[in-house]
Amino acid sequence: MSLKEKIDINYLPQHVAIIMDGNGRWAKSKGEGRSAGHREGVVSVRKIVEAATAIGLKYVTVYTFSNENWNRPREEVAALMELLVAAIHRETPDLMKNNVCLKAIGNLNRLPEKAYSTLMDCIEETSVNTGTTLVLALSYSSKWELTEVVRQIAAEAAENKINPNDITEATVSARLTTKGIPDPDLLIRTGGEKRISNFLLWQMSYTEFYFTDTYWPDFREEEFYGAILYYQQRERRFGKTSEQLNL
Repeated sequence: MSLKEKIDINYLPQHVAIIMDGNGRWAKSKGEGRSAGHREGVVSVRKIVEAATAIGLKYVTVYTFSNENWNRPREEVAALMELLVAAIHRETPDLMKNNVCLKAIGNLNRLPEKAYSTLMDCIEETSVNTGTTLVLALSYSSKWELTEVVRQIAAEAAENKINPNDITEATVSARLTTKGIPDPDLLIRTGGEKRISNFLLWQMSYTEFYFTDTYWPDFREEEFYGAILYYQQRERRFGKTSEQLNL
């Protein structure tokens, strides 16, 4: 029996974030170049989005390319950008068929022109869809995001558009790239590492973490459903006690 059958669809996370780690190590274990791992990783994205759609998840955010990834060898970065373009072209029909809406967060202006235009075209085409929202974190890092928020609030304060004494958590949240998207309930990180690598630092203040040694290209539907089941076993207290939750 699939683990899917054990999931309580009345207690799903609204938003699952994923750090897709291990593409390079997967490829190395197969005696192939890193690009082979990235290509197989795209297959995993497709499978996980299909799994998320099958159980009715509202949001899935995948850490696709970080600001720090621009520092990788030029050839690898170029190959990743080409893969992004090819993957969007190939996957758009399935996104439409599965009623998936695509969004993107990050410093998107750094993307090559072809990658940027292809991404924007897909976002526009899928904007009519009302099922699962797939968010690509591209050229993204939390420190960049929070720095941009601080800069924006400082500029507004300097122009007397905002009183510093009126700044709240909501003030910050409303200026994040994830505005309008609920904070992640569950973070999945593949590949054996146990860190969050500058990803959604503000948004993950109360997120449940699920770490697995499985490399991303091998992470498919059953392990994804296992992560959902792990989440459903957690008691989410948000600073309260267990007794308060049971009142």
